[in-house]
Amino acid sequence: MERDGVKQINVEQLKQLVKSPEKDKVIIDIREPEEYVAEHIPGIPLLPMNSIPSMLDGFDKEKEYVFICRSGNRSQNVSLFMKENGFDNVTNFDGGMLSWDGDATTGEEHQIHSVEELKSWSKK
Repeated sequence: MERDGVKQINVEQLKQLVKSPEKDKVIIDIREPEEYVAEHIPGIPLLPMNSIPSMLDGFDKEKEYVFICRSGNRSQNVSLFMKENGFDNVTNFDGGMLSWDGDATTGEEHQIHSVEELKSWSKK
């Protein structure tokens, strides 16, 4: 499914991706730190939405990025922003964490703070 030219995935598709990660796909939670700490998908890093413009050099155009937010709206906007900046392999988690019914955890796990960290994360 697509919305405004952005690929959309649903809960079941994201669960499969979390369960069986693909080396060319990177899942990123773009919510605010307090939202992430309250509940997030285990193993998924945080890169707050407002940090993304300054981190563009850390993204790899050969990888696909799957963005997650609370409802799917902010992650859709991030996906559109990325497309405007030449990153075509972007996907939005439609429904966001409000629709997530898989494993979740609380507390700080991993927040990406630098371009270098994002580059190294995208190689995992």
